Amino acid sequence: MSTTRHLVNRQRRLATVAAAERSATAAPARTPAGPGKPSGTTAKDAPDEASDDASGDLPEGTAGESGDEPDGKKASGRDGKKASDPDGKKASGRDGKKASDPDGKKAAARRLPRLRVRLPAVLCALTVLLGAFAAWAFTSAASLRDDPSRQNTALTDISRTSEVKGQITEAVGAVFSYDYASPAKADSAVAKYLTGKAVQQHRDMLAEVRAQAPKQKLVLTTTVTDSGVEMLDGDRARLLVFADQSNTRTGKSEETTYAAAMFAVDAVRKGGSWRISAIDTFTR
Repeated sequence: MSTTRHLVNRQRRLATVAAAERSATAAPARTPAGPGKPSGTTAKDAPDEASDDASGDLPEGTAGESGDEPDGKKASGRDGKKASDPDGKKASGRDGKKASDPDGKKAAARRLPRLRVRLPAVLCALTVLLGAFAAWAFTSAASLRDDPSRQNTALTDISRTSEVKGQITEAVGAVFSYDYASPAKADSAVAKYLTGKAVQQHRDMLAEVRAQAPKQKLVLTTTVTDSGVEMLDGDRARLLVFADQSNTRTGKSEETTYAAAMFAVDAVRKGGSWRISAIDTFTR
C-alpha cells in the first residue's frame, strides 16, 4: 500500500515539475508588485509550490528524496537571465547610441557654419573700431601739439624758467644803463645781450640819451625789480619786465630823476646763453 502511494505521489510531482518548466520557458517571470507582496506566481515559485503540495502527501521520510527542485531553480534562473538581462542591455545600449550620436553631430554641424559667419564679422567690427580710435588719437595729439598752452613749459620746466629769468634780468640791466664817461661799456653790452631786431630797437630808444649825455654828463641806471616768464618753448621765451630807472645829471648842479618802466622782451637761446631778440614797450 505504501509503495503504491509513493508511486502515485512521484508521478504527480513529476507532472507538476514538467508543467512548471513549460510555463517558465513560455513566459518570463513576473516581478512582484511590492516588497514582500508577490503580484503573481513566478516560474521559480511554481516548482516549490508543487513540491510542497506533493510533499504534503508523502511521509516525512520521503519528502526530500526527489532531486527535482534544484532543476526547477536552474531552469527558471537561466531562462530569466536570458529573457531579461541580455535583451535589456542590447536594447538600451544600441538605442542610446543611435539616439544621441546623430543629434550631437547635427548640433556640431549647425554650430560650425555660424562660427564661420560670425568670425569675419567680428574681425571687421574690431578693425573699424581700431581705425576710428587711431584717427581720434592722431587728431587729439595734433591738437595738443598745436595748442600754445600745451607748448608753454614755463610752469613745468622750473630750472629752464629760472635760467632764462636770471640771464634776461642781467641783460636788461646792462643794455638799458648808460654812462657818458664809458660809452664803450654800453656798446659791449649791446653786442653781448642783444640780437636780431632788438639791436635797432635799442639804438632808437637810447638815441636821445646818447646825444645829450656828453653835454649834461648823464648817467642812466636801470634796475629790474621784477620779471616773469610768460612763455617758454624750447629755446624761445617771452618775459614781462618791471624796472626802475634813475637819470642823474652830474654837471654844475647834480640832479636825479626817477621813473618806472614796464615792457616785454622776447628771448632766444644762442650759444648756451639767452639773448634779447625783440623789445615790446606796448606803444603803437
